[in-house]
Amino acid sequence: MTQFRLADRVAKLPPYLFAEIDRLKAEVKSQGMDIISLGIGDPDLPTPDFIIEALHASAKKPENHQYPSYTGLLSFRKAVADWYKTRFGVDLDPDNEVVSLIGSKEGIAHFPLAFINPGDLALIASPNYPVYPVATGFAGGESLTLPLTPDNDFLPDLDAVSDAQWDRAKIIFVNYPNNPTGATAPREFYEKLVKKARDTGTILVSDAAYTEMYFDDAKKPLSIFEIPGAKDVAIEFHSLSKTYNMTGWRIGMAVGNESLVKGLGKIKENVDSGIFQAVQEAGVAALTQGEPYAASFRAIYKKRRDIAVPALRKMGLDCRTPDASFYLWCRVPAGETSAGFVSRVLKNTGVVVTPGNGFGAPGEGFFRIALTVGIERLEEALSRIASL
Repeated sequence: MTQFRLADRVAKLPPYLFAEIDRLKAEVKSQGMDIISLGIGDPDLPTPDFIIEALHASAKKPENHQYPSYTGLLSFRKAVADWYKTRFGVDLDPDNEVVSLIGSKEGIAHFPLAFINPGDLALIASPNYPVYPVATGFAGGESLTLPLTPDNDFLPDLDAVSDAQWDRAKIIFVNYPNNPTGATAPREFYEKLVKKARDTGTILVSDAAYTEMYFDDAKKPLSIFEIPGAKDVAIEFHSLSKTYNMTGWRIGMAVGNESLVKGLGKIKENVDSGIFQAVQEAGVAALTQGEPYAASFRAIYKKRRDIAVPALRKMGLDCRTPDASFYLWCRVPAGETSAGFVSRVLKNTGVVVTPGNGFGAPGEGFFRIALTVGIERLEEALSRIASL
C-alpha cells in the first residue's frame, strides 16, 4: 500500500497527549493489569435524565432532521444569553454575540484561522490546553509561552512581555479555571489583562469551560465579560461538556465581541454544518433547568478532592488544593521527570495520571490527576500510588 507523506503542519505535531497515554495504557492492560484512569478529564457521572429526555423528544421532530444553521438555533443562542445574564450578570445579543460550537475544542481550534496571519504571534499562558498552540500553528502563526508557576499563582506575568512582543501579538489565550492546574484568576488580574489587550489591540481569548466546577459559592469563577471594556477585545469559549456531563454530545458556545464571533462564524460556515438541532434543544434544557444538577456534581467532585489531596500529601507529594475544576496539580517526586514518574506509576500500579509536560514546557516536574472516578476506585488508586 502506498504511504503518503503528511503535510508539514501535521508531520511536525507531537503525539496528541491523550492518544499517547491511551497507547501506553493499552500496553499495560494487555499484560492483565487492572487500569484505573485518572488521566483524561471526562466526567464519569451520567448526563442528567431530563437532558436525555429532551433529546429524545426533539429527535422525533422531522424539522430537526435537516441541516442545522451553523450559527445555532436562535432558541439555543437565547438560552446561552439568558444563562450568561443569570450566572454572570452579562448582557449578550443572541443574534450577533453568540455562536454555537460543536464543543468548545472545535471553536478554539478554528478561531485562529479567522484572525491569525502567517507570522503573527499568539501569547499562550502555559501549562495549557494543547489545542491553543496547535491551532495557532495551523494558521501559520507563532506561539510565545507565558509560564504559569506556583511563584506567580499560576497567572501569566503580563509585564514580562516586551513592548515589541505586545506589538506583534494578535491573540492572547488564557484559561481560568485552568486546565491543568485548577488555578483561578482574581478580578484584579482580569482587569489588568483587559486593559493591556485594549491598549495593544490584542484579541483576548478566554477559555472558560470550567467556570461551573467550583467548590465555594464565595469564590465563583468570573466571566471575562464581568470586566468593563472586555467586550471591546474579547471572545469567550464555553461548553456544556463538563457542567452537565455532556462531553460526548459535542455542544458549546463562543460569546462576546461581535466581529470576533462573526469571524469565527465565517470559518464555521465553510467547514461544518452546525450541531444536530435535537442536541441544541437538549442544550436549551440543560441551560435553563440544569443548575441544581450542576450543584450536585460540584458536591461530588469536592468530596473526591477532599479525599485525594490529603492522601497525596501524606505520600509526600506536593499537591495544591484547587478552588475549581476537577483536576489536581501535583509535583513529581524529587529527581524524577513528569514522563518518567507517570510511566512508573502506570507500569507498576495500573493507575493512569497525566504528565505535566504534555501541557507545555512549564508543566515539567508536575503531573495531573482527574477526579473522574467514584470514591471507591479513587481510594484504590491512591492506595496503589502510595505503595510505590
